[in-house]
Amino acid sequence: MSKPHWRPARTSDLAAISAIAARIHPALPERAEVLAEKMRFCPEGCGVLDTPQDIVGYGLAHPWMQRQIPPLDTFLHELPDRADCLYVHDVAVLPDFRGGVTRAYMAWLADMVSASGIATLALVSVYTTRPLWERLGFRAVTADAALRAKLASYGEGATYMLRGLAAT
Repeated sequence: MSKPHWRPARTSDLAAISAIAARIHPALPERAEVLAEKMRFCPEGCGVLDTPQDIVGYGLAHPWMQRQIPPLDTFLHELPDRADCLYVHDVAVLPDFRGGVTRAYMAWLADMVSASGIATLALVSVYTTRPLWERLGFRAVTADAALRAKLASYGEGATYMLRGLAAT
């Protein structure tokens, strides 16, 4: 079996991305059109984990503002003019293909933004993924009332996290 590898996502991958999202995140559904918008806005930040047989994971990221969490299943409409982070909207990998692949995607994103002036990655950790993100250099941000309100739609235990890129 060939090792999975990250490659840029294509419009033709949207059905596979949506299917994986529905499987991995049944409690956090998002319409395919919302995912497609992220791919249009920042194609260089969106990838799929590919094997010769099928797509087994995806990552979606786009420029954004720190502490401004985009609501789930909502169109962005536009990207901010002065983005100060790359927001990792989602990384989802089928269980049989986990193990080091998220680290590879994070390295890909760090390389992608190195020339952009953006020096921070941001994300919301859901379910029990916080230890994974901490191993990858992310740190939890103490949430004020406004941030807690934005996190509520991401489910119990959702944590806003940041990672500086200077150390990579």
